Amino acid sequence: MDPMTLATDYLQAYDAQLRTDAETPSALSVTRLGPLRLVTFSGGRGFITYQDLDGADEAAIAGLVGEALEHFRADREITTAEWKTRGHDRAPGLHEALLANGFSADEPESIMIGPLEALCRNAPTPAGVTLRQITAEADVRAMSAAVDEAFGEAVDTRMAQALLDRLARDDGMELWVAETAGRIVCGGRLEPVPGTDFVGIWGGATLPAYRGRGIYRALTAARARSALALGKKFVHSDSTEDSRPILERSGLLRVSTTTPYNWTR
Repeated sequence: MDPMTLATDYLQAYDAQLRTDAETPSALSVTRLGPLRLVTFSGGRGFITYQDLDGADEAAIAGLVGEALEHFRADREITTAEWKTRGHDRAPGLHEALLANGFSADEPESIMIGPLEALCRNAPTPAGVTLRQITAEADVRAMSAAVDEAFGEAVDTRMAQALLDRLARDDGMELWVAETAGRIVCGGRLEPVPGTDFVGIWGGATLPAYRGRGIYRALTAARARSALALGKKFVHSDSTEDSRPILERSGLLRVSTTTPYNWTR
C-alpha cells in the first residue's frame, strides 16, 4: 500500500480507537466538559484530552481552556496538568489560549504507528545487556529514576509511586528494562489498549552514555514480542527526535505530531 494511504488509514484508526477512554486506562477519575475529558491520575496529575473539539471557534476554545484549568485548580491535590494537543486537529486559537492561561509548550513529538512485527526484526540484544520485565518495587524505582535522568529531568518519586500503584491495580501495563553490569540503563512501558488492536510503547529512554549501541531498539523489540503474545497487531508511540528515526527504520510511519502543554500550580 502507498505510504501516504497507509498513514491516512493509521491516523483514522488512531482517532477512532485511541482517543477515547482507552487513552487513559489508569485514570482515577474522568470528568466530561463538552468535548473534553478531564482526567485525574495518581500523584496529583491532571490531563486534558479529547477526540476532537466539535468544530469550536476561537472564543469557544478559549472558554474551554479556562474552564478546564479551573476544574483542576479547584482540586488542591492536583499540582500539574497537561493539555495534549495533536497537530492534525482543527483548533483555532488553542495555542494562544493555553499560553494565556499559564500553560507552557514542550517540544513536539511524532505520533508513530505501524505493525508490531516490524519492531521485532533486526533488533539483537547487544552483548552484555539483559532485557527483562520488572514488577519489584526496587526495580520500578530504579527504572523511573534512570528514565528521568535520561530525559535530563530531576528524579520524580511521584512517578515511580504512580507506576507502583498501577502495577498493584493490574491494569495491563508492563514495565521493561535493559541492564548492563547490574545497572538499569534503559527503560520503558508497554500499554495494551483494551478493546483495540493497539498497544502503546511509552517512556522509552536510554542513559546518554549508553546510546548508539542498539539497546533502545532491543528493548522495544522485547516489548513488541510481549504485545504480539497478547494478540495485538499495531503499535503507537509519541516519539522524540531521538527515538523517531529508530522506529522509522523499523517500519513505523509518522502520521501526525503531538505537543504537550503543561501547567504547574
